Amino acid sequence: MQITRTSPFTGKLNTREINVTEAQLEAWQGGQLIQEAMPHLSADDREFIKTGITPEEWDKMFDESPESLADAYGLG
Repeated sequence: MQITRTSPFTGKLNTREINVTEAQLEAWQGGQLIQEAMPHLSADDREFIKTGITPEEWDKMFDESPESLADAYGLG
């Protein structure tokens, strides 16, 4: 199923193909924990469904590589 969400980081509309059913989405929207409603999904797919954040955006926003940290703190 194609899932479309707006990223809170970029405001960009993103669409991903995720192996989820309408019944699973309804269970989650009805209050079931997403990891219980969709246990087969990866953490990245669950995060996208909940927040609209793509794995690439997550990595970019929370990059903790030594190079990125050095740049962030003016040490590079």
